[in-house]
Amino acid sequence: MPLARFMLSFITRCHGLIAGLGNPYRPEQHYMRGPGPKWHAKHQLHGRA
Repeated sequence: MPLARFMLSFITRCHGLIAGLGNPYRPEQHYMRGPGPKWHAKHQLHGRA
């Protein structure tokens, strides 16, 4: 029984690695990082000292 449990966990990990290699979408590369230059130009304070 311990061998079967080990094999199941091994296969599950291998499947996860292979699925991760086949999926090119990385959501952390597409999140908004903050206001861009157009926003700063539009909201710039005109009365700065």
